Amino acid sequence: MTTVTTAGRDQASQSSAPATQDRRRVLLISGLAGAGRTTALRALEDLGYEAVDNLPLELLPHLVSGLAIGDSHGGPIVIGIDSRSRGFGSGAFLERVESLRADSRFELILVFLDCADEVLIRRFTETRRRHPLAPDRNPADGIAQERTLMLPIRSVADLVVDTSNRSMADLKRLMTERFALDRRPGLAMTVMSFSYRMGVPREADLVFDVRFLGNPHYVAALQPLDGETAEVARFIERDPSLAGFMNALDTLVTPLLPRYEQEGKSYLTIAVGCTGGRHRSVYVAKRLAESLRASGRPVVLIHRDLTRDLSGRSEQT
Repeated sequence: MTTVTTAGRDQASQSSAPATQDRRRVLLISGLAGAGRTTALRALEDLGYEAVDNLPLELLPHLVSGLAIGDSHGGPIVIGIDSRSRGFGSGAFLERVESLRADSRFELILVFLDCADEVLIRRFTETRRRHPLAPDRNPADGIAQERTLMLPIRSVADLVVDTSNRSMADLKRLMTERFALDRRPGLAMTVMSFSYRMGVPREADLVFDVRFLGNPHYVAALQPLDGETAEVARFIERDPSLAGFMNALDTLVTPLLPRYEQEGKSYLTIAVGCTGGRHRSVYVAKRLAESLRASGRPVVLIHRDLTRDLSGRSEQT
């Protein structure tokens, strides 16, 4: 069974062109409060970006103008702006984003950090923080209000990152993999295995369901292993449906990549799911990543739910 979905925004071709010495990279980090903006900014600062957090919206044009007339060989900059920023409004924010995208002096990338409501509520409860949009009410009220406010921004983001099932270390690693200053230009791809029990990754552009394959979970010797091991690989490879599916997957995905690049899409996330995210999806995601890398494309491989239950006793992949 194959499910294909689309998400995110196809960035305009001009603004997605590779950065050069004449185009200064500007990353805008936005999203929901509690989704990890501070962590993302710190990770990018460690990579060599100049970081500006919680910039009042009305100061964004002045900051960018200063960059334009300053050192033409200055380094990249990352700016954190969201509903907590003074003067924030989605309409005004998007106007400034489009203005920056039209400016040939900059390579603008808008990153939106998303997160499931229940996870955000837990984070606010555990840290005893008040939601910025509901300081005197339940965090759920503020989250609902903010999600409505931020929806237009999420819909035009170049990259949407769902932190619901990511630790802060995972988020730092993702920022490094996506935005390292030595990363080659072109379509940046992530292949991700996941558990349907934990939900489909919100940032996924293409989703493939491999629950039709034989399930190693029901073999006692394989249950505690995962799809990275040779034993599980041999079991899955005996499934007569695998070879045809992998060929069809390659036939479907490979021709799409140059078309995505022509349309100016900078980031592509391909998600492969099974019930528990431990055996079948891990194996197929690894095979797909290897195939894409063999074609000369840089690919990040992430097993989102692999370590959720190392015992395997309650896992049904």
